[in-house]
Amino acid sequence: MTFQTYSLFILSITMIYFGRVENRLNLLQLQDDIDKLKADFNSSHSDVGDGRPIFTERLSNWTERNEKRIILSQIVSMYLKILENTDKSKAHVRNISEELYTLQESLSDGSKKMEYLKDLTKLQVNDLKIQRKAVNELFSVLQKLADTTSSYKRKRSQFQRQCKC
Repeated sequence: MTFQTYSLFILSITMIYFGRVENRLNLLQLQDDIDKLKADFNSSHSDVGDGRPIFTERLSNWTERNEKRIILSQIVSMYLKILENTDKSKAHVRNISEELYTLQESLSDGSKKMEYLKDLTKLQVNDLKIQRKAVNELFSVLQKLADTTSSYKRKRSQFQRQCKC
């Protein structure tokens, strides 16, 4: 599968997942617009098929709805960055951009969660004050983790009882 096909696949999944596709005609229009965009980017170039997929491989590791919202919000943002420097006078570029902006708005909570994750990585864990606060919160964090893992185990065991595999 080529990058173009992956792009259409990701955009289609995102739009269907978040209810933006009212009918197949809209998706067919987007496919036509994406085909035009492929021509703009000369995406049939031989280097496109080299290596691994950019987005679809990463998306497959996210299974829960909220997890997918986080990763999809970032993927949509990346597409919008790609389209920032394209010719906006072309109707197909405008159509794709409008759909992506609409999707981005529906994924705003995913973007906020991603920003929170980025902020966590910036914490100065060598700072004594931060260490003290973190140690002070450790029991509460472990309680939340225990609650999360026990509810996951309950759901899993309930599914196994229901499943006649």
